[in-house]
Amino acid sequence: MDQRNDKRTTTVRAGRRAGAVALLLAGAMVLTACGAGGSSDGTAADKRSGARPPQGTTGGDGSAPDAVAPDQGRPSEESGDTSRPELAAPDYLSTFALDVDTASYGYARSTLGDGRLPDPANVRPEEFVNSFKQGYERPKGNGFSVTVDGARIPDGSGSGPSDWSLLRVGLATKAAPPSSERPPASLTFVVDISGSMAGPGRLGLVQKSLNILTDELRDDDSVSLVTFSDEAETRLPMTRLQGNRNKIRDAVEAMEPAQSTNVEAGIMRGYEESVKGHRKGVNNRVVLLSDALANTGDTNADSILERIDSARREYGITLFGVGVGSDYGDAFMERLTNRGDGHTTYVGDEEQARKVFVDQLPAHVELRARDAKAQVAFDRRNVKQFRLIGYENRKVADEDFRDDSVDGGEVGPGHTVTALYAVRLREGASGEVAKATVRWLDPKTRKAYEESGSARTGTIDGRLWGGESQRLQVAAVAAYFADTLRGGDLPGTPTLRELASRAGKLANETEDSSVRKLATAIGQAEALRNGTEPEDGGDEGEGEIG
Repeated sequence: MDQRNDKRTTTVRAGRRAGAVALLLAGAMVLTACGAGGSSDGTAADKRSGARPPQGTTGGDGSAPDAVAPDQGRPSEESGDTSRPELAAPDYLSTFALDVDTASYGYARSTLGDGRLPDPANVRPEEFVNSFKQGYERPKGNGFSVTVDGARIPDGSGSGPSDWSLLRVGLATKAAPPSSERPPASLTFVVDISGSMAGPGRLGLVQKSLNILTDELRDDDSVSLVTFSDEAETRLPMTRLQGNRNKIRDAVEAMEPAQSTNVEAGIMRGYEESVKGHRKGVNNRVVLLSDALANTGDTNADSILERIDSARREYGITLFGVGVGSDYGDAFMERLTNRGDGHTTYVGDEEQARKVFVDQLPAHVELRARDAKAQVAFDRRNVKQFRLIGYENRKVADEDFRDDSVDGGEVGPGHTVTALYAVRLREGASGEVAKATVRWLDPKTRKAYEESGSARTGTIDGRLWGGESQRLQVAAVAAYFADTLRGGDLPGTPTLRELASRAGKLANETEDSSVRKLATAIGQAEALRNGTEPEDGGDEGEGEIG
């Protein structure tokens, strides 16, 4: 996710509803189930020169069509009925940067467990959906597999299908190799020791997390430790693990809460240390552990990152954000990591820390793709309307899909990325519905590659609830839940009670504890909305990578 002077990223989050009333409105969204998708051959794609080839047709053959400019003043992923004369011809392309963050879901569950409804502005549906296993076929190489499938959403009465379907675009990278086979890592830990980190589940949890990671890292890995409150301090220069584990643990245990939160100072010092300890051929990453409640120094994420831009571009250093605490600066941390070539997660307890720093470690420190973007081309002959669920702050202009200077997302091994669309078909629709193409840069060679997959009307015609794909149903529940929390209006949204029931049933069918925790969170939200006492035992943290 290299940031260059001419980069253009669309970061305006649309459709946020503020206020408790809007938070509790149930949306009506169409999610569908049934799965059959295909993927085309991956091809190396050189960056386009100044001359553009003729524009392709939406949903046509070949690689993704050149983008049609979005309608003035209208989001590019929403299209209206062309029978309405007051509307311009709809745009049938949807383009966005890939996102593997899960912190929004983890923090929402933590908030619900504390007996509070999450702030709608902090609810990002894509992070709810991407917290759960989807079971996509993995690619054989280091690129992506592309799966496109879906199902028909029931009508409001539940007596039959509506004219809306849920389309699922699933992207997956190859599973992570065993720890012994991954490249060495050079990690700089930047730890918030401000006064706000003194509460439960904050600095103490960070110390436990770093001790877990110290045990997990290999002898040929290296770590450095930077702390910050009102100022930043290097507690440990870059140090090999071999023979130094006790030294590292002593530095971690010596951390104590201090004063204010100067994230700017911490990140700048962290990148300085990472550059000093930079090693060629290894994974160089800054790991920020904080409640992200910046109150001293520069508190603007973009301007902070501008100060270390050359270090990121020249040395390829990426940023991994780990959020902690019941009061957490979610938007600030997400902005930092999105613009810092990385991603973010949320850790609420020691069990979740072990999952992030042991089970999922390769996915958080390695890269399989840089500046990855997806473009979905809908066939206007069959599609009347469509809507991308989430990804509001990851939008990319359609014409920038193949402009490799435009910011995309970074994706590691073992990750899956899911994008759900509510799609309304035309009467009598038959044939191709959508073609999805993912484009990414090889992290080492910076060569561009593409992979595509498509879905036809028969692919998305099965029933959603009780259909063949349990994982599609889990994704639908997660998306509906998120949309309800933020006061959305998706077609076909069940009530929270119905969602909790469906999640519980799916937890039994899949034997997946993360789906059980989803059911618990939905039940807590319903109780809070109705003014009743929520159940105990809220579980912090995100679901699964896979």
